[in-house]
Amino acid sequence: MRRMKETSQQAIGIFDSGVGGLTVLKAIRERLPSERLIYLGDTARLPYGTKSPASIARYAEQATRLLNDRQIKLLVIACNTASAVALSSLQKAMAPLPVIGVVEPGAAAATRARPGGRHLVLATEATVRLGAYRRAIQAADPGAEVRELACELLVALAEEGWTSGSIAEDIIGRYLEMAFEDGYRTDSVILGCTHFPLLRESIRGCLAADVGLVDSATTTASVVSDSLTERGLLNTDGHGELKFLATDGVTRFARVGGRFLGAPLTADDVELVDI
Repeated sequence: MRRMKETSQQAIGIFDSGVGGLTVLKAIRERLPSERLIYLGDTARLPYGTKSPASIARYAEQATRLLNDRQIKLLVIACNTASAVALSSLQKAMAPLPVIGVVEPGAAAATRARPGGRHLVLATEATVRLGAYRRAIQAADPGAEVRELACELLVALAEEGWTSGSIAEDIIGRYLEMAFEDGYRTDSVILGCTHFPLLRESIRGCLAADVGLVDSATTTASVVSDSLTERGLLNTDGHGELKFLATDGVTRFARVGGRFLGAPLTADDVELVDI
């Protein structure tokens, strides 16, 4: 799937099964405003978490192929499930193109901040089942203790835009009660789903002041910046461009995606593609 050598003027490719990865795009845009960004939401086949690992790997490869055809210089897998299943295989298939997932950056940030600490990962059921954060954290810090909690309702809250107020606080509080009901205490909470940065302030408000909060979108943006800098591919004189692709439902993509992006989108802003 590889082609000509990358240049700084080429775009960064980002894909997710839906709109959640737009939090990663937003973080990259804030960190690297001169970069061109192409985002693909595979909305025709979401959620990936209910599919088999073989299907997830195939979907990730097809999404990568489409973005690769757009002549990208770096690929971000802005999906925790796809990162857990397909990151290693895509890194090998796409070499030397850099391929970055969202799991390792968050795990690395948590273990650097709290060596030998206790970490609570809030994620989806699929990400918890795959155990990707547990493996990444314990690989980086064998002395770390990890607890993972599936928080499916937080995905719905983010997509509905109910990210603050009593409903969000009550649901977040109930999930945290479940995590801590046996007396467990944590040093950090990792937002292990790309939807959850929208709920960051509400989650922060439910935690003790000394508990660290790790946002995988922000940490992934830092890794992207470092990777481009190391390779001499950072665009420092561009004006920044955004392009959105979806495999189905461009109207809903625009409506919900605008919440994640923090800026209005219309269906005309989204290109319907077939992969």
